[in-house]
Amino acid sequence: MFKRILKNYLPNQQKIRDHKRLQIFGDRLHDPNLWHLNRRSVPGAVGMGLFIALIPLPIHTPLAAIMAIWLRLNLPVTLVAAYLTNPFTIPPIFYFAYKVGAWLLNAPPHEFTIEFSLHWLLHEAGAIWLPLLVGSLTVGLVLGVVSYITINLLWRYGIVRRRRRLLRARLRQRAET
Repeated sequence: MFKRILKNYLPNQQKIRDHKRLQIFGDRLHDPNLWHLNRRSVPGAVGMGLFIALIPLPIHTPLAAIMAIWLRLNLPVTLVAAYLTNPFTIPPIFYFAYKVGAWLLNAPPHEFTIEFSLHWLLHEAGAIWLPLLVGSLTVGLVLGVVSYITINLLWRYGIVRRRRRLLRARLRQRAET
């Protein structure tokens, strides 16, 4: 069931192969492991994608593609998971990551306002970059590991449930004959 739901929402192979930013990978995009939805590739792809999503750099798509190809994880799932951070979710996610980083470093949170200017980038960002980086990596790692474990357990639960249902159907069929 989980597999069918994923297939409905994921882009197809040809669409991703034709994506201009992913052309640099060439024939490596033809590896079948990048496209199969199985118990090994999907949980890893979600975990890796969510970890990459929390890295405070504007290179999520190429980094997610590189990691998916290198680790032979499902490429579309990795890319979709990496888009957790988007213009609407970036402020609260990175603010939370900053607070976690400040707490881990035992540093008092620095009050700041974000401005899109060179002056802000040179002066204010210097005061918050370390807690933001530490918090982002920590939250990303925890989110990635927890999502990997959760999806793996859900996948296994689905397999066990389907096997039990098939076993019951076979037992009913034998009882009827």
